[in-house]
Amino acid sequence: MQTPPDPMTLTLLDAILPEVAFDGWSPAAFKAAIAKTDMTEAQARSLCPRGAIDLAILYHQQGDAKMAEALMHENLEGLRYRERVARAIRLRLDAISDREAVRRGSALFALPHMAPEGAKLMWGTADAIWAALGDDSDDVNWYTKRATLAGVYGSVVLYWLGDDSVGHQATDAFINRRIDNVMQIEKVKAAARNNPLLKPFNAMFGAVTSHIRRPQPAARSDLPGVWRDPS
Repeated sequence: MQTPPDPMTLTLLDAILPEVAFDGWSPAAFKAAIAKTDMTEAQARSLCPRGAIDLAILYHQQGDAKMAEALMHENLEGLRYRERVARAIRLRLDAISDREAVRRGSALFALPHMAPEGAKLMWGTADAIWAALGDDSDDVNWYTKRATLAGVYGSVVLYWLGDDSVGHQATDAFINRRIDNVMQIEKVKAAARNNPLLKPFNAMFGAVTSHIRRPQPAARSDLPGVWRDPS
């Protein structure tokens, strides 16, 4: 599991959120946040070397954690798997406490030099959802599930940011449409697997992917950029 954030870092996060609406996740917002705490700039930088960027990442990750916690208390019995995924996405949106912070974060992580970080966050959200739903895949499906869901969630967030419908009903409908799209792709894939004309290709693809396994927990959990077991 990920190490809980330092309480002082959470203090900085709370302090910066009101500033983000005006200055974005910027150095100016970070300095304003420091001024509202008892920390020196050196102390704040020791916690967040990249300043507001680190706090924007933390804000996103806190949303993932809140979603996973909320999903633990949901009664998902009787729901189809696609409905469980849709519910998890909805809970992830409900975990957002500041819409403008997400809007500004979307702009930040759309910058070319920040795009890899943004993609990593989307992957992390998809991983958190699948883990919370009890996904036990151990092969190439571990990767395809997360890649697909990351794309779905990214498009849902952009739609949600512009949704002014009552109770975000339009977003709920959009979530269902996007999952329908994914299910259609899965049907095409299943048909391709069962097509006798594609048997040589399927055999070759199966041989290539048969050795792919989900990443294993790192021996050192304090190293950056490693996968951590969600259990």
